[in-house]
This record gives sequence, C-alpha cells and structure tokens, in this order.
Amino acid sequence: MLSPAAETYGPIFVGCVLNILLYGIMITQTFLYFTVYKRDKLWMKLFVGLLFLCDTLNCAFDIAFTYMPLVNGFGNIPGLNQATWVFGTDPAMTAIIALLVQMFFAWRVKILTGSVPATCFIMFCSFCQWCGGLGTSIAVGMFPEFTHFQRFEVIVIIWLAFSAVADSAITAALVWHLRKHKTGFSQTDDIVNKIIRLTVQTGLVTALCAIIDLILFLASPSGLHLIFNLPLSKLYTNSLMSSLNSRAGWKYGNVGAGTHMSEISRSNMKGLSVHSEIGKRFSQAGQEVFIDVESHEMIDAIDKAPLPSPSDTSTLKMHPVPSRSSGDKSARLSVGQAPPRPTSP
Repeated sequence: MLSPAAETYGPIFVGCVLNILLYGIMITQTFLYFTVYKRDKLWMKLFVGLLFLCDTLNCAFDIAFTYMPLVNGFGNIPGLNQATWVFGTDPAMTAIIALLVQMFFAWRVKILTGSVPATCFIMFCSFCQWCGGLGTSIAVGMFPEFTHFQRFEVIVIIWLAFSAVADSAITAALVWHLRKHKTGFSQTDDIVNKIIRLTVQTGLVTALCAIIDLILFLASPSGLHLIFNLPLSKLYTNSLMSSLNSRAGWKYGNVGAGTHMSEISRSNMKGLSVHSEIGKRFSQAGQEVFIDVESHEMIDAIDKAPLPSPSDTSTLKMHPVPSRSSGDKSARLSVGQAPPRPTSP
C-alpha cells in the first residue's frame, strides 16, 4: 500500500527533479550564449536574462513547495492534500515563460515569412494560454485540495491546449517556409535541413509535453500529470536557447557567429535566392556549351605552324592549338563548329 505522500507528492517530486535537471542545462545554455554571442543586440541579451530570471524563480518555487509539506510539515497527513500558495505560482510562471518564448518565435515567423495572419494566429494562441495559466493559478488558490482540481479543468484545457496549438503553428509555419527555399545545392540545402530539424525537434517537444500533460490531467486525478507539467517551463526556455546557440552551425558565407538571428536568417534566405537564380541560368547555359578535356604529352620539338588568319578566327570561340606528339589526343573547348586545323607550309 502506498504512503499518503506517495500518491500526490510522488509525481511532484519526480517533476521537480526533472525541472532541476533542465535548469542545469539552462544555466549552461545561458553561459554559452553570453560567452559566444557578445555582438547580439542589447534587447536580445536582456530578453535572455529575463528568461533566465523567470526560470530561476520557477525552480526556486518548485523546490519550496516540495520542501514545505515534506520537511516542515512532516507528519501532517491532512496537509499533504493541500496545495500551498507557492504551488499556485507554477502555472502562472510556466504560462509567462511560454508567452515570452512563443512571442519570440512569432516574431521570427514574421521576419522570415512576412505572413501577418500566421503571426497573429500564433500570438492569439499564446495570449490565450497565458490567460489560462493565470486562471489556473487563481483557481488553485480557490480550490487548494488536489482532489478538487478537476473543478477547473476547463481553464486547464484552455491553458495547455492553446499552448500546444501555438507550438504546432510555429513549427508548421517555419518548416513550410524553409522547405520552399530549397535550391538543389548541397551547401544551402544542408543549412535548410539543419534549421528544419532543429525547428521540428524543439517545437515537437514542447507541444507533445503539453498534450501529454493535458491528457493525464483529464484521465487521472492522482496528480500524475505533474511529472510533465513541472518541467514544461524549462523545455520552453531550453528550446529557445538551443535555437539561439545553434546559430554558429548556420553560418553561410561570411556570416559570423555573433550575428543577430534575424540577420543570419535573412542572409541565408538571400543566399538561397541568389544561388537559385544562378542555378537556373547555369542550367540554361549548360545546354549549349560542350566541354571536352583531354591530356597532352609535350615533346621537345616546337610547333611552328602559323596561327589562323583573322578571317578564320571569326568562327572560332575557344580553341587551344595542341602540340604534336606521338599518341597525341585532340582537345577542344568549343561552342558550335571549330575551324579546320591550318597546314604547315
């Protein structure tokens, strides 16, 4: 038989451990960002600092609401079924962090695609999930018993459902736009494939975690959903930081590692467009140019044959005069018909 604390605080403890582990990764990601990308704009650095501050507060609150009933309230069995005000901060902090991250990705969608409807849809979903997260925190204060959390399931559905929809919309918009800019050149297509893989991975993780959290919340009143709910905020911040820190692998041409994300994206897209046009022109010209490259063996004898007269060169585009040798092979780089070889006097 499980102890009274196992049913409720077992999932909370596991979720808190995962939260702390992801917070350690966030510390590393933040350190790498401020070390490598020193040339980023000030507002970007302040934005990353704000996310790190929110993550730190969220981690501290999670540790606090695990410590208070299990250590300070040890032996208080009825208190194990009560959610404290510290526990109520988690939905609000998670919603705020998700709002910041999703708004950043919405801005990226606007910069890359220029699509106002897609950007507005993402921002609308993000705002709805933020309202749902704040509403969930308020509802926890009104119904602090864990067994009564099902009373405000509508608010939780709004929070997690809109969060998953926003993440899916961000992923779909970026992948659709990037796939349109494939050119057939291996260098540019490799860059596009890297960005697509990273976009799908980061967007899929947060969306899938929110969906699993919602399903478990609706299916089981035991609190099992908290295993996925508590680390959700760290998944958002780590997805954003991994996207920012991976810019060094997206360098194209002379784009430096410290270049702003939007500048890199625009440089990549411009490079893709230019190479696309060059490829089209080259393919059109390639149907008319024939290139034959063959080897020659040089001998000591000097070819004293006279060069062709100006009248003959009018039809000659490119024609190297080969040296005479035994087993000599002809070489020609021509467009159209080459002139006859001049005879020696």
